[in-house]
Amino acid sequence: MTQDPPATSPDFSEEAIERGRVLFAQDCAFFFAAARADGLPPNTLPEIAFAGRSNVGKSSLLNALTHRRSLARVSHTPGRTREINFFALGGRLHVVDLPGYGYARVAKSQSKVWNTLIIDYLRGRPSLRRVLLLIDSRHGLKDLDRDVMAVLDQAAVSYQIVLTKADAPKAGDLARTIAAVSAETKKHGAAHPVLHVTSSSRGDGIAALRAELESLAD
Repeated sequence: MTQDPPATSPDFSEEAIERGRVLFAQDCAFFFAAARADGLPPNTLPEIAFAGRSNVGKSSLLNALTHRRSLARVSHTPGRTREINFFALGGRLHVVDLPGYGYARVAKSQSKVWNTLIIDYLRGRPSLRRVLLLIDSRHGLKDLDRDVMAVLDQAAVSYQIVLTKADAPKAGDLARTIAAVSAETKKHGAAHPVLHVTSSSRGDGIAALRAELESLAD
């Protein structure tokens, strides 16, 4: 007897799904890269930032959301993204690709610069509507993820967990990861209570995540 897979996304109306599809079908173009917190672009549109450990599948998720193959370059070498990259989506939203954190092979001095840049951005960006904290569904929350959650809680920055690579684990393992992450998320004051569970390769949860982000665009 096969086990039914767990639900991979919250429920949205057909209208909300369509609004998300339309928004993410618009032109999405890179327009700025910042290597320093004092070199960020002006606050002109709402921003949604994507954060996560190196190699969590962030680039693949961004590409899946925007119907593109190379909006964010997919690399098998963790730690490749070293700047905060800004993309303008349909004149309504800025999508912000943050450097991955926690890659051991990066020189400690450089890793510290990247992580300081991320934290400075998260704490001081008035146009930031939400951070999507990406977690590999094969592994669940790690100590570095918890450190980032603590920083976000302390700074009162709204964030939401997105599980990636949901096609990789078995259904039972995925269900246990969802339950464990959900239970832990409820202990964090700044965390959104609803998780998104996604697979960039299969498309699981992508439409629902688009709908969620569209609701934050205005």
